[in-house]
Amino acid sequence: MTDKADTKLQIADLTKSFGSLLALDNLNLDVQAGEFIALVGPSGCGKTTLLRILAGLEEPDLGGIWIDGREVAGPGSDRAVVFQADCLLPWRSVWHNTVIGLEINGRLDARNREYAMSLLELVGLKGFEKYYPWQLSGGMRQRVNLARALAVQPEVLLMDEPFSALDAQTREIMQVELLRIWEQGKKTVLFITHQIDEAVFLADKVVVLGRRPGRIREVLPVTLPRPRPLEIKRTAEFGHLVDTIWNLIEQDVRQSISEENARLEIGAD
Repeated sequence: MTDKADTKLQIADLTKSFGSLLALDNLNLDVQAGEFIALVGPSGCGKTTLLRILAGLEEPDLGGIWIDGREVAGPGSDRAVVFQADCLLPWRSVWHNTVIGLEINGRLDARNREYAMSLLELVGLKGFEKYYPWQLSGGMRQRVNLARALAVQPEVLLMDEPFSALDAQTREIMQVELLRIWEQGKKTVLFITHQIDEAVFLADKVVVLGRRPGRIREVLPVTLPRPRPLEIKRTAEFGHLVDTIWNLIEQDVRQSISEENARLEIGAD
């Protein structure tokens, strides 16, 4: 690892295989404190594998990851993950789902209780503390999921397609809400998505991964001004960025679809 005092997160020479399948190949990326990074690429390019290694849920074969100069060697409170599914415990209320990480870490003191309550207000759920997941909409459940992740005050927030299960309208509202919440604390965020327009709308930089084995094809800065209203998606500059990224990955996406169709046909024989 090189010594870069201004680097929050460093991924160096990261390589990961599953048996004979090479998922990530010599991946390198530096992320600055407070940056919002979106990762896009075709299915099977290693995005989720990368996030799981970042979370400490998988070990790399080669290379490593450092946060503030400390090597990631497993799960830790310096990182929190927001998964595609909200993963709320149905027998726990909104409040008790929000503070579960603090409970597990033995940190549910008066100060952190107050902080967790402020997070529920921040995500628009003040007054819903006693509700249960089955009483909430999909968007509300993901707000609880986000509050739970932020409650442990992570250095890095990892988000794996957190809005993919939501309808189109709710998804757009959640994008705006996520940016509003992010602006409050400027956590360092790595956000995985299949939606190019979502990546451009949210991110400071979009990292484009090529098809398996996962390699970084390009890192594109997003120079759109902040704060970003939804109307910015209708501007020429926004459309140009989306088209640029699509042109980078279109052939990989088509090839991935073709390979998946071939596997399905073989399985049907």
